[in-house]
Amino acid sequence: MHIAILAAGFGLMTMFVSCGVGADFTATPEQARGIAKEAYLYGFPVVEMYKTLYSQAVDKKSSNYKAPFNRIGNTAKAFTAKDTAFVTPNADTPYSFVWMDLRAEPLVLTLPPVEEHRYYSVQLIDAYTQNFAYLGTRSTGNNGGQFMIAGPDWKGKQPQNIDRLLRSETNIAYALYRTQLFETKDLARVKQIQKGYKVQSLSRYTRHKAPRAAAKIDWPKPTPTMSDTPDLFRYLNFMLAFAPAQSVEKTLLARFKTIGIEAGKPFNLTNLSADQRKALEDGISDAKAEFAAFKKTRIDTHEVSNGDFFGTRDHLKGNYLYRYAGANLGIFGNSAEEANYIGYFVDRNDQPVDASRHDYTLHFAKGALPPAEAFWSLTLYNAKNKLLVDNPLNRYLINSRMLPDLKLDADGGLTLFVQNKAPAKDLQSNWLPAPNGPFYGVLRLYLPEPEVASGQWKMPLLTPHKPMPP
Repeated sequence: MHIAILAAGFGLMTMFVSCGVGADFTATPEQARGIAKEAYLYGFPVVEMYKTLYSQAVDKKSSNYKAPFNRIGNTAKAFTAKDTAFVTPNADTPYSFVWMDLRAEPLVLTLPPVEEHRYYSVQLIDAYTQNFAYLGTRSTGNNGGQFMIAGPDWKGKQPQNIDRLLRSETNIAYALYRTQLFETKDLARVKQIQKGYKVQSLSRYTRHKAPRAAAKIDWPKPTPTMSDTPDLFRYLNFMLAFAPAQSVEKTLLARFKTIGIEAGKPFNLTNLSADQRKALEDGISDAKAEFAAFKKTRIDTHEVSNGDFFGTRDHLKGNYLYRYAGANLGIFGNSAEEANYIGYFVDRNDQPVDASRHDYTLHFAKGALPPAEAFWSLTLYNAKNKLLVDNPLNRYLINSRMLPDLKLDADGGLTLFVQNKAPAKDLQSNWLPAPNGPFYGVLRLYLPEPEVASGQWKMPLLTPHKPMPP
């Protein structure tokens, strides 16, 4: 089996290893079940990230391919129901993408000046899906600049004309750019801004001799069940080769090693006994059950929010269930200070929302619209595939820039109509089309005001109504 492993002192190199389980499976089946549960919650975000990496930067035949490593790919259009690379995609801000291979040397990201009233950001994400830093409106302003991204092994000196040095704890990382789109006619300006996003190796930026190139990587092809079965551990082993062990996790990783999980080593399910394999499958089932209960009791009831699921390693404090929740519900979500996401999974009666059974209204009282310094947006998704809802209006969201075109209530409040069939003609400006079945909504607040985090602002709930007759 030809795979990539980490050789101490020599970076990533490729070599041939045997097809057996890379680490000895020394745990008993009873122990293995509990360890597999931990490892599944720990590894799921890493493997979900790999699926996106493969489709965007490796598989040139993929409809979601963007650009090779260390090059930028721009998407100069808003997401629609036809886009499938991301679950729960954001349709307000066209994306740009840079998959970063930091093994040989750092990268320099150049940002252009952007007009003051337009929001933009560069979210820097390590291989664990942790947001290790941000560039853009909130963090570095709209004046642009040069920013260097370095991996864990780089020991060079920061050039004087670099505005900021940012470190990733993994050698594979992701830069996800968001550029606010005001309306369809604004696409030309967004394209112009995206052309100003530059990516260069440090040696090219400084015009110095390039270091020796890193070894070529043999990327394993994703499989349909890789995120739901013990096969996940094979991909986790592969990706951990790019992520030097953190001291805080050494005990955890030693425990994982007893069921064959070890950075850069092969993981072959066919070499396991029936009892060992069942223990891994049962552990994964236990992890999924824990998340299902957590979602029902904590997420659907809004006791926790995206602010808990996304952020730096220090912010997450070793809570791998939270990190799993973020990757499961909407991978690559923003940190709380950058954006606040509020999920609409149930109605005010605590019942799952389903537009085949009910029409819904969402009412904001006068003066109680979502408090966001940049902008807010409510986007609807089909719960069956977590993608945007195909509809005849091609309307996937309602946001704060659309307020002049919305109809206000007599008292100055705002009522939105969330339903499958169109409401009365004079209400259709406020219609957010839902699928003919289960759905969910995400209310995004970019640069949320303090009253969001403090709880002073209360989100309104969806109110169910009898569906309109055909």
